[in-house]
Amino acid sequence: MNLFRRKDIAEVAPPSALKKVLGPVDLTLMGIGCIVGAGIFVLTGVAAATSAGPAIVLSFVLAGVACAFTALSYAELASTIGGAGSAYSYGYATLGEIVAWIIGWDLILEYGVGVCTVAVGWSGYVTNALSAVGVRVPAVLTAGPFQALPHHAGHGDFNVLAAGIILVLALLLALGAKLSARFNAIMVVVKLLALGLFIVLALPHFNVHLWHPFIPPRTNHHFGWQGVVEGASLIFFAYIGFDAVSTAVEETKNPQRDAPIGILASLFICTLLYMVVAALLTGIVPYQTLNVPSPVASALIHIGYHWGAAAVAVGAIAGLTTVMLVLYFGLSRILMSMGRDGLLPPVFGRVHPKTGTPVPVILGLGVLMAIVAGFTPITDLAKLVNMGTLAAFTVVCLGVIWLRANRPELERPFRTPFSPLFPALGALICFYLMLNLPALTWHAFFIWLAVGLGVYAGYSVRHSHLAAGAPVRSGSS
Repeated sequence: MNLFRRKDIAEVAPPSALKKVLGPVDLTLMGIGCIVGAGIFVLTGVAAATSAGPAIVLSFVLAGVACAFTALSYAELASTIGGAGSAYSYGYATLGEIVAWIIGWDLILEYGVGVCTVAVGWSGYVTNALSAVGVRVPAVLTAGPFQALPHHAGHGDFNVLAAGIILVLALLLALGAKLSARFNAIMVVVKLLALGLFIVLALPHFNVHLWHPFIPPRTNHHFGWQGVVEGASLIFFAYIGFDAVSTAVEETKNPQRDAPIGILASLFICTLLYMVVAALLTGIVPYQTLNVPSPVASALIHIGYHWGAAAVAVGAIAGLTTVMLVLYFGLSRILMSMGRDGLLPPVFGRVHPKTGTPVPVILGLGVLMAIVAGFTPITDLAKLVNMGTLAAFTVVCLGVIWLRANRPELERPFRTPFSPLFPALGALICFYLMLNLPALTWHAFFIWLAVGLGVYAGYSVRHSHLAAGAPVRSGSS
């Protein structure tokens, strides 16, 4: 049995019931919607306070360069292969079915845990915002039974807010990709306005003396140049949103042109925005004070803008909402692709004829993730998001190298420059970062992988359309 059998390139993007309604602006905003979220509102302050100090700006440069290598590889494969499913589809067409299954299984974990984790964070932000205007939400309804309440008040019952936002997004996504894209665009505008307000308020208070020393000396395993690198490793995962752009290729009007634009434009805009916010954040308050859940809002309070902090909190809520929306969107398309390839039951590949969306997958995922988010605090599991992401990035970079060597005749509307050097650098950096993840993350990753291989051996091998010589399904079964 050849587990490394590959789909033909032409089979990756078959005629589909998905509606082609998205353009380059939609894709760029989708990328921004997923990249600008917890990373800029939380990780910036944490990385500055614990790893890099004011040199967090350099950490963003390093992380941006690392992601750029991967983004260029994504752009080439998106323009050459197309198809929904992101790294799953690219792996299928280049490195074979078993690799595609492993990456698809990793992506399910990455996106699913990501949505649940952000939902719990969203619940906390909304609870604080409601409290600020005098609306008290019972604490037992904002935490699960495994999460301790503050002030030794016992444990929660069910995180109603976290579960509720997931179900609302499920209904929104089921109604159609274009409606979801419009909602995402509105939320992106809200959070960009909030960040713009922060920049305007912070700029007059910038104090260059707070940047001295720009790279704090190395002490207790923090700071120094090593701290800059550690900061880059921490904030690297703030950039993963461009991966979700590639899951929308099949719903894009002109994927060969629009997908590379969406991937590269969103990465460039967000990198610049991260650098500006990080520079101002460490220039208006001492970096040592930024290890808090909401560093941007806290910094504005420090310089006397309480109303500005409230506006930033609104932007943070909008930011987390779009992150969930785009991750949820990507997850449903990956499962849909696996379902229509026969690696999962046919129901996963069904697309509703009116909405043009995989409604069964979306609604089923919504119920499952709402239950998980409502009951679970999700702490160490969130680190698995990083592992799945880096594994997917590595496969995409290697896929570019393989496809250039074995299918040089393919039309490539976008070509990664300096190939194979850039894709090789992307793969090496991602794998290096994987090696630096905690041992607990590796253990959990191998357990998840073992479960996935069990599903593959028990179901997927016997039902794979490729193994049976059947054509790849279009999504309507």
